[in-house]
Formats: sequence, C-alpha cells, structure tokens
Amino acid sequence: MKFVAITSCPTGIAHTYMAAEALQMAAQEMGYEIKVETQGSVGAENVLTDEDLAQAKAVIIAADTSVDKSRFTGMPIIEASAKDAIKDAKSLLIQAANVQESSIPKETVKPDKGEEKRPQKGVYKHLMTGVSFMIPFVVAGGLLIALGFALGGIYVYKVPGSFGETLFSTGKAAFALMIPILGAYISYSIADRPGLVPGMVGGYIAANNGSGFLGAMVAGFAAGYIVLGIKKYVRLPKSLQGLMPILVIPVLSSAIMGLLMVYIIGKPMTLFNTALSSWLTSLSGTNAAVLGIILGLMMAFDMGGPVNKAAYTFATATVASGNPSAIMAAVMVAGMVPPLGIALSTIIAKKKYTLEEREAGKANWLLGLSFITEGAIPFAAADPIRVIPSIMAGSAVAGALSMVFGSTIVVPHGGIWVLAIPHVVTNLGPYIIALIAGTVVSGLILSVVKKPLEK
Repeated sequence: MKFVAITSCPTGIAHTYMAAEALQMAAQEMGYEIKVETQGSVGAENVLTDEDLAQAKAVIIAADTSVDKSRFTGMPIIEASAKDAIKDAKSLLIQAANVQESSIPKETVKPDKGEEKRPQKGVYKHLMTGVSFMIPFVVAGGLLIALGFALGGIYVYKVPGSFGETLFSTGKAAFALMIPILGAYISYSIADRPGLVPGMVGGYIAANNGSGFLGAMVAGFAAGYIVLGIKKYVRLPKSLQGLMPILVIPVLSSAIMGLLMVYIIGKPMTLFNTALSSWLTSLSGTNAAVLGIILGLMMAFDMGGPVNKAAYTFATATVASGNPSAIMAAVMVAGMVPPLGIALSTIIAKKKYTLEEREAGKANWLLGLSFITEGAIPFAAADPIRVIPSIMAGSAVAGALSMVFGSTIVVPHGGIWVLAIPHVVTNLGPYIIALIAGTVVSGLILSVVKKPLEK
C-alpha cells in the first residue's frame, strides 16, 4: 500500500524534515510505502509526480502553512500539523490506510483525536504561511546588514558606494520587503493567488505609514477576506468573467485596502506601535528581566510551535529597521538553550539516557548553537513532564540575563555563528554568559528530575 505526503513548517528548517523522517520511519515499520515531498526553506524537494499520485491511496499533509491541494482533487486527504506527524506518525498512516474509497470525491479527512485543539487551522495557519515567506527576507536582510557593519564599521551607511555600504543597503532592501511579503502571503493563504496583490499593497502601506508589522498582519487578513467577498458577491456577464482575476479583483481589492489602511487601520496601529516602542525603550532593570523571562518561557514552551513563533515573530519586527534589538537578543539566546541544556544533561546524567538518546544529544549541541530550538522536540515528546519545565527554566534565565545585561543584536537568526561578526552583538561577553547560565540551569535541573532507566 502506497501513500504520498507533504510536510511544511513556518521556517522550513527543522519541523519540515523531522515530520518527513517520522512518516518515512513509521511507514517502513508498518510495511507501507510512502513518498514525502518536503516544502522547506530551499523550496520543494522530492516532488510528487503524477505517477506517485496515481499509485497512492491517500495524501497526508502535515503542515503548519498553506499547501496547494489542487494536485490532489479526487483523493482523500489526511490533514495534521507537522508536530502531529513528529509525535504520532503511525496514527496518521493508520487513518490513511483505513480511509474508505467512498470518501474519495474531493473530501478531506481530518484526524480524529484532539482536532478542536489543533492550532494549524484558520487564523494561525494563515499567519504562519505569511511568516514562513517572510523569514527568508528577515534572515537575508539581517545577515547582510551584519556583514556590512563588519566590513565598513558601525557608520558604514555614511560611506555610500563602498562594498560594506552596498551589502548594508541590500540588507535594508530585504528588510523593506519583509512587511509587504507578510501581508501578501497571509492574504494568499486565505484567498489564493488573487489575494497577493491587495495583501502586498496593504503590507507596503503598513511599512510606510508607521503601522508596521501589526498593520501588515491586519492588512493581510483584511485583504484575503475582501477578495473572497468580491469573488462571492461581484457578478459579471459570462462574456466578461475573464476580467475578474486580471482586472476586477486586483483593482477593486487594492482600492479597498488602500482606503482601509489610510482611514481605518493605519492610525490606530501606528499609535499602538508608537506606544509599544516607547514602553520597550523605557524598560530597564527588573522590568527588563521580567520581559526576558516571559520571552524565554515562550521560546521553550513548545519549541517551534505557535507560542515560540509568536515570540520570534514579535522579535523580528524589532530588528526590521536594522537597529540593534534587545528583544531579538533575548529571544535568540532563549531559543538556543533547550537543545543545549538537553545535550548537557545527556553528559551529566548519561546513565539516565539510552544510547540513542545520548547520540541525539550530541546532535543537539550543533542544533542549539545554530538557534534551532526544535532539536529538543524528540526528548520533550518522550518525557514532557520533566523535559519541558526544565528547558523553560533555563530559557527564562537566559532571556532575563540577556535583557538585564543590555545585550542587543542586529540579526534575527544564525545562533552563535554570527556572534563573531563585529558590531552584531553589543555586550557580547555578558551575552555568552547568559547562554551558558541558561544551558547549565536546564542541564542541571533535567539531570536531577530525569527518571533513571529501568534495568
């Protein structure tokens, strides 16, 4: 029996490939054949062919972003999140194997247990689609800005035409596209291709009128549902139906978005952003520590899930202008701690871990240092009661210390590998201390509470 699958997560880095591997291993164990297309940060890999689809009994879509299902018309589809596939791939395969032929006409089969609790539907899935397309612009922009600083000094922007300033300006250009892309692909997730134009227009206006990241989010959702409304209620004679996608929808939806952004959405979002920025700027001492603790807890709570992504997305908005961000620094150091703390624990208390877990712990050193929090997921899934509180404690310590030390960063990703670039991190020494402290706290707590292996 053969199945096909697609996996995709917002960043397209860890969950995408972990879900694919989990499905492949479960299928092999159960005696099934499966081909998994991964839609990651480098694009679609192992792409499903028409022959694959013709031979498959069902499609499994394990994704937190919007996936085009037009290829699968007439096939039963099992939908879940990437994390569901990582945790329980066998359950998805069982549902796919048991699907009835009578369900084939364009029906989607949803997982049975806990469906109402799954966050990948609706608002969350639309938002994560926007975030997944936005992140490459954020990462590219941030790293190019950092390289510009490294080559041209902290005042590189005052030397136009130099090599460093060119890299710096290119990074700023990538950052400038970040917010319009967010709005465009939230709208795309809701209304498909017709949503791209009004979503990008709304995001562009948000980027230029001060409403920023939050304004682009609102614009993306508004644009998507405006397009759906136009498609539903605007009717043209049959002879003019061809004008809908190329003329009526883009012109009408963009005009409505422009009016909304200028007269309704823009001003309150701008006021909110200004107030939030002033509040964050005023934070110091104890207040900053509290914010660092909250961000740290969020980063470790679900290790790449919606809570983690909420903190990360909020932080990326603070570096969009190319200015150093204390919040981004706290989020990055807190996100590095969970895999590192677990890796440390597999050394301190190695008798409490199986050989396979100790080997996975070695990989977690690299994942943690690279700011890939998802490396902690297999350990958390196997022992959530002990692992999750332990890594949350360490991340909270790291986030709080980073804020108290006043460390800032100008890049949104890269982990420890970008710290050596000059001018990327302020207060680098204390920042590394925060990372070590958080790792040690998580490692020690987990080593103490971890249940010994049964003999």
